[in-house]
Amino acid sequence: MSVTRRQVTVAAAAAVPLTFAATGTARAGGRRHRTLYIAGDSTAARKYADAAPETGWGMALPFFLRKDLGVANHAVNGRSSKSFVDEGRLGVVLDAIRPGDLLLVQFAHNDEKDADPTRHTEPWTTYQDYLRLYVDGARARGARPVLATPVERRRFDAGGDAVPSHGEYPAAMRALARQEGVALLDVQALSLALWQRLGAEGTKAYFNWTATEQDNTHFNPPGAIAVARLVARELLRTRVLARRDVRRLDEEIPESWITWPAPATA
Repeated sequence: MSVTRRQVTVAAAAAVPLTFAATGTARAGGRRHRTLYIAGDSTAARKYADAAPETGWGMALPFFLRKDLGVANHAVNGRSSKSFVDEGRLGVVLDAIRPGDLLLVQFAHNDEKDADPTRHTEPWTTYQDYLRLYVDGARARGARPVLATPVERRRFDAGGDAVPSHGEYPAAMRALARQEGVALLDVQALSLALWQRLGAEGTKAYFNWTATEQDNTHFNPPGAIAVARLVARELLRTRVLARRDVRRLDEEIPESWITWPAPATA
């Protein structure tokens, strides 16, 4: 199956309101501040008080960016590259994005769910097709697309080695980034290496492990901060951002800086 940019426009009408972690539309001396938009899934998404201590890495990313670079976090639990488009969420982002802004795209966790046709994509065909919609849509509006391979789950083999869990999806994204000349943040490889260094026991302190839950996919505040730090460093390494755009890359970030707003009411 192939997808077209027209699908983005048509689906936008069905989009629901989204929550922003921060915005960057203020002007200083007549110059509009840039905004970094995040399109992604639950690993990046804003969490609310009823989900605490679960924390998306997008909640921590602003701590590593200068205040005049806003973060508009459109990531939503359970979405894939396909369902984010089909629900009109990409259309909402593209309606808001402006020249000079950034669109950071991270999907795969839910694209992998082959039993769910509303979310599933194939790595080397439909996954790449949908990702191109994000790339083309951002570029058509003068914004810069950035692809981020999916952050790794907490998964270890019997020998204590961290095991990749995303199949061919990271490779397919890397190949697309090369083909399209798009900056790539290899969060999958970097997070896998980090989990390996921390080990099977050490990583429990970074994931949403509580007295009642053992979640090896979603993060708590230390995990979200650690992944956001990887993202910020990659944005600098790939020269998507300049040194002046980032801060605190080597500083401790207090967990208390993470806050969970009350759930939205109807």
